[in-house]
Amino acid sequence: MLEGFDLNVREGEFLAVLGPSGCGKSTFLSILAGLTPQTSGAITVDGESVSAAHRKLGLVFQGYALFPWRTVRKNVETGLEIRGVKRAQRRSEAERFLRLVGLLDFADHYPHQLSGGMRQRVAIARVLAYGPEILLLDEPFGALDTQTCESLQQELLGIWEQSAKTVVFVTHSIDEAIFLADRVAIMGRAPGRVKAIVDIDLPCPRDASVRHSAAFIALRQRAYAHLHALTEDAYV
Repeated sequence: MLEGFDLNVREGEFLAVLGPSGCGKSTFLSILAGLTPQTSGAITVDGESVSAAHRKLGLVFQGYALFPWRTVRKNVETGLEIRGVKRAQRRSEAERFLRLVGLLDFADHYPHQLSGGMRQRVAIARVLAYGPEILLLDEPFGALDTQTCESLQQELLGIWEQSAKTVVFVTHSIDEAIFLADRVAIMGRAPGRVKAIVDIDLPCPRDASVRHSAAFIALRQRAYAHLHALTEDAYV
């Protein structure tokens, strides 16, 4: 449930939405993607109202949502096929984005033959191939082990830097939000609303070493303080 939710996303930025479980992060993303209708208020993209699935928006779920009967290449081609793109162009586009996520050599494999991290990279490639201007990611690495998660975070930053997309990334991890984002919007407990926004002034491009820097640690403490205060407020 959302109430009094107000957030502006800047073109080309990487915005993380951070908050505790049940605060409405995924609800916001679902409404933004046009999958869940809002009961009040308005959502606009470039001044255009969003009330259904929108060509400019592409959503990556936590659970991969790949078709098990289709190869990796055919999964990535799905959105292009729906758009009526011809076979040769579909194949070319699918291979371009599989190369981007480092999975071209696995194009003829099926999802069950891949690790969880590889499946999530296929899901990202599929959304990118569809050509959205805005990527929406709903805790896409939440089910992965720490090492795989951090590796994919690094890859996602590289993809974002190359593609110049706008990214809205939902997470409950403070470290993930700080490592990835330009800004972090922090939500309090339900009914969900944005209670604080933290600017992330870390150098780009980023690598794993930034996680141990004094600036990163200070930002983590700042975000933690916001979340801790908001949690306490919920029980006052």
